[in-house]
Amino acid sequence: MSRFRGPLADSYAAAAALVVFALVPYLVLTAALGPLTPVIGKSLDLSAQALQLTDGMANAAYAIGTVLAVQFASHLPARRMLLLYSTLFVIASVLTALAFTPGLYIAGHILQGLLTSLMLIAAVPPLVIGWPTKRMPWTGGIMNMCIFGAVAAGPAVGGVQAASGTWRTLFWLVAASGLVAWVFVLATYEDQEPQDLTAPWDRTALLLAAGGCSCAFFGVSELETHPFMSLLVFLPLIVGLAAIAGLVVHQFGARRPLMPVRIMASTKPVAGIIVALCAGAASFAAIELVELVLQKTTTPGHAAMLWWPQLGGAVVSAFLFGVLFRRRAMPLLPLLGMALIGAGVAVVTGVSRGPEVLVIVGSGLLGLGVGASVSPALFVAGFSAPSGQIQRVFALIELLRAVAAFMAAPVIVHIAMTTDGGPDGSGIETGLWICLGIAAAGGLGAMYVWVLGRARLEKPDLERWEAGEEPAWHSPRLLAGIRPRRHIEDLPIWPGAAMRR
Repeated sequence: MSRFRGPLADSYAAAAALVVFALVPYLVLTAALGPLTPVIGKSLDLSAQALQLTDGMANAAYAIGTVLAVQFASHLPARRMLLLYSTLFVIASVLTALAFTPGLYIAGHILQGLLTSLMLIAAVPPLVIGWPTKRMPWTGGIMNMCIFGAVAAGPAVGGVQAASGTWRTLFWLVAASGLVAWVFVLATYEDQEPQDLTAPWDRTALLLAAGGCSCAFFGVSELETHPFMSLLVFLPLIVGLAAIAGLVVHQFGARRPLMPVRIMASTKPVAGIIVALCAGAASFAAIELVELVLQKTTTPGHAAMLWWPQLGGAVVSAFLFGVLFRRRAMPLLPLLGMALIGAGVAVVTGVSRGPEVLVIVGSGLLGLGVGASVSPALFVAGFSAPSGQIQRVFALIELLRAVAAFMAAPVIVHIAMTTDGGPDGSGIETGLWICLGIAAAGGLGAMYVWVLGRARLEKPDLERWEAGEEPAWHSPRLLAGIRPRRHIEDLPIWPGAAMRR
């Protein structure tokens, strides 16, 4: 193995900066492209359908990358792969920013999605478990800002860029951020052995993930110009969703799975996953619907100013998460987040005919809600498994969250545009009420799972968790409160549990 060791290998600040600059650029883009779509389409002579399909395939690549990253980590040196991912991300971003042909933009943007998820799964777990436990609250807040603060900033950033009439500046900034991430990869470099050379190459999982995400995202992307029940939309969507469901079932039954579905099949992880999926789906769709209204009623620059409270809300939530990180009340934060998302969506349901203050208040509530729900829910799930499984836990949740958020939004927007008079009638309100229903169902569903499992609020034992062999707290079996106990303890199935009984 290489003996090179970066000068900042022992710096937590540098490791955190690496994660920030690796994740923020593409995640800002995912929420910024709405106002920029007409500008990009005119510049590159790409239709709205072509741009929608490009975005869909980039999101599919992001979801697929979570599975690939776990497989690569088992057989290849993690830090060398992170260096390769960051290098390729810079190249892809430069190609996208140059993009003197439509093909360069399409290929570059899809690669950006793939490489961002590869970097996420490779860079985030070492930041979580590679430092003393006193750093973990900071890590939680940083992750919150990286993933969800970036998304919250997207609409404002996209509006500011669209107001200038150009789009390349934003993409050059993405390339520059990727280059900074590459520098931090080198500065913090410390070679590592592959995780497990004896692990099998799970070709079935890779095929199901690639085929399922590609088909499903292709189907929803075609909603731009085709009805929902058309063969071009419905067939690939159903086939893709079936493949993704098959992936989860396959991983549950696999003897050595890539993603720990069986470990996650207990009360607290399931409640956390429900929150993460519903929060992403409801908030992302609501943002797109409000952007559609603003595109018709105001200028991109003015619309951008209305979105800044969303970023402020995300900052407040990140701070609150850090404060509650080691406390008994931390698992309540995702439920509070779902309530805030519901409140935010309820406020903006009147945006079609109401004053702009509804967007200001609603966007602030959405920022608070998303920041308080998704990242805390991820840690609720992660603390329920040994820390050695954290990379695989993050991969599983990010895969499911990406599918839920990036697929629900086009479907809900399509419903809003084609029912109840479309955008000129009450179609937007209908779409927003669907978002509110998703948020309510997510919060109530997670609470129901928690109560039926008789789960208790516990302070996470981070020292025990960081040791790598045990969860940070006890997570009862699903429905433990109404199922007869087979054992004295309702412990989830995790590596080493059988030996300790």
